[in-house]
Amino acid sequence: MTEDLFASPDRENLAPGAVLLRGRALPLEGPLLEALDEVTAQAPFRRMVTPGGYEMSVAMTNCGEAGWVTDRKGYRYDPIDPETGRPWPAMPAAFRRLAAEAAVDAGYPSFAPDACLVNCYEPGARLSLHQDRDERDFDQPIVSVSLGLPATFQFGGPKRSDKPRRIPLQHGDVAVWGGSSRLHYHGVLALKDGDHPALGRRRINLTFRKAL
Repeated sequence: MTEDLFASPDRENLAPGAVLLRGRALPLEGPLLEALDEVTAQAPFRRMVTPGGYEMSVAMTNCGEAGWVTDRKGYRYDPIDPETGRPWPAMPAAFRRLAAEAAVDAGYPSFAPDACLVNCYEPGARLSLHQDRDERDFDQPIVSVSLGLPATFQFGGPKRSDKPRRIPLQHGDVAVWGGSSRLHYHGVLALKDGDHPALGRRRINLTFRKAL
């Protein structure tokens, strides 16, 4: 595998500072899926509960120095998995490499993520419009990797009332947003049923952040 595999990803501008890199993760598909299995063996998927007491439709886990969690106490990053009582699994090298190189492609040359939220969508699961605001440094971008079943990504503006664009995502697509788009609202419409050859009736989303 050579570095020039990443030289010319299909690129779509979503907003100032926000781009979609079509198929950007495909050259690392095998290592990414192997690493995913290793992470979820140590920290299995679970459906977390919001501060309001609602169980999320998307199952989640984490890897890296800190993991994003939600419970009755609120939203936050925690170095300890509350279900196992152990630190979250280390971020796999394939994850870290893809996140850093995709950020470079998008114009963010110094991104070094310390947290990766791993979301598992099954048919019907969705993620409502929200901002990523729990990180300490909003100067760092978000890198979001789509694997498995296709989904419809919603990317809006800085206000919840801004009408979002609907963007189809395929296996291997990577979205990166930062700069003036860092706090734009975004979400995922309810996942449609299907069968992906590598991941079955699931969509996996890897969201990389600099949290600490």
